[in-house]
Amino acid sequence: MTQSTSISMAEIYRFLAQSMRYPSPDWMQTDYFSVLDTFLVELGWDVEAQLLRQTISENTDWLEPLQVEHTRLFVNAVPAVVAPPYGSVYLSDDGMLYGPSAEKAKAFYREQGFDLTGEADIPDHLIFELEFLALLAEEGKSREEELFLQKHFRPWFPSFQARVLQEVRHPFYRVLVNLIDFFTREEL
Repeated sequence: MTQSTSISMAEIYRFLAQSMRYPSPDWMQTDYFSVLDTFLVELGWDVEAQLLRQTISENTDWLEPLQVEHTRLFVNAVPAVVAPPYGSVYLSDDGMLYGPSAEKAKAFYREQGFDLTGEADIPDHLIFELEFLALLAEEGKSREEELFLQKHFRPWFPSFQARVLQEVRHPFYRVLVNLIDFFTREEL
């Protein structure tokens, strides 16, 4: 990123977390896509930027297909959710939701002075893990950020990413999971 447009890792993690939320007209508007487009262009991902521009501009009702795809991939599909966004699904032998890895993520949050606000929140949900990484980055806890990535995020994210890339029907989510991968890889 150039100096004039550089943003912090905390802002990147937050943007990625927001992008994984259910597509809603409350936040997914022209400004959002403008930031995403600038982001992709700054990274040199011109093909991806052009593909998203085309997909959005060619469809007057671009929101509904995103909502349908989000639901199919991450929430509800027949016979099963395509790519559940929970680490425990990929880290437990039986694909159990809220398995031991979720408890370990929750313990790590608490060790760093953070906790989930809702009792029903599942700690190893992709959005919560990205938001937690944003908090660590914001506080300058780079050692803890890397430790969390190593022990909690990277062990499951590649399996999740592979499922999404194999089954995705909308280019938005292909670009998004590749962006998350780019910013959470070890070499960063």
